[in-house]
Amino acid sequence: MRTACWIGSKRGLTDAREPLRRYFEARIALGEPPVILPGLRRSEALEALAGGGGGVTGTRPEEEAPIAAEPGAPEAPTPSTPELARLAREGTAERIRELDFDELREVALACRRCALHEDRQHVVFGEGASDARLVCVGEAPGAVEDETGRPFVGRAGQLLDLMLMSVGLRRDEVYICNVLKCRPPGNRNPQPEEIAACSPLLLQQIDLIDPKVIIAFGTFAAQTLLGTRESIGRLRGRTHLYGRFPLVVTYHPAASLRNPGWKRPTWEDLQIARRVIDGDSGLRSGAAGRELSLDLP
Repeated sequence: MRTACWIGSKRGLTDAREPLRRYFEARIALGEPPVILPGLRRSEALEALAGGGGGVTGTRPEEEAPIAAEPGAPEAPTPSTPELARLAREGTAERIRELDFDELREVALACRRCALHEDRQHVVFGEGASDARLVCVGEAPGAVEDETGRPFVGRAGQLLDLMLMSVGLRRDEVYICNVLKCRPPGNRNPQPEEIAACSPLLLQQIDLIDPKVIIAFGTFAAQTLLGTRESIGRLRGRTHLYGRFPLVVTYHPAASLRNPGWKRPTWEDLQIARRVIDGDSGLRSGAAGRELSLDLP
């Protein structure tokens, strides 16, 4: 049974406007039905939700658009030391693995270690909690990510947010990044030399965060992290090891938007990751799914 979102008053809706608007937009991405707001006329609801509609009318955006939130951070200035500036151009993986988180970010934001820096607007280093229990890894930034400097935005990001909510996690509780930090031209597949240049940055990110589990979203991220050519269909549904970290493979949110039948398997994979976080008890993951009344197709 699907449930509507009940807000006690128009004032209550106004106070909760921004998070509620994002939630409704995520419902649209999941294909959920319109939400009924008792006691409000449609015009009042639209006004309270800052004109976005956010799924109140059940309309569906025709194409992906960026979240109208804060833009990504601008490019960083020249690294603070000559050694960091050198590592942004060249340098061994072993030396990069010695950096702390702030130094790593400086190197990444000034990176010229492969040709992708020539056309980028922003380096998409990653965002989230530095002590996150879960790290989400995608393939590479897309056009919206390149424009904003933020990973997993637009409709795919909204779907990811709702999927995380379904297993009791907020976006700001996890860490989200990509195998590559710069967008490949035309969203083509990353090249081996690009992966080689970026991999030390990703490895050090994960080591410094020290999560309980990693989720690889999409075939490329899964195959890159696991060093395999197996299909995602054969890799998902169980826990792997990436170094010392448990790793769960699932479909990319953008692929689930194109193939709605993959949403439920993705949710099931996130449940596996949630059980790893909870010490394999699985209790909190089931409770979270019921609490949100998430009815995935």
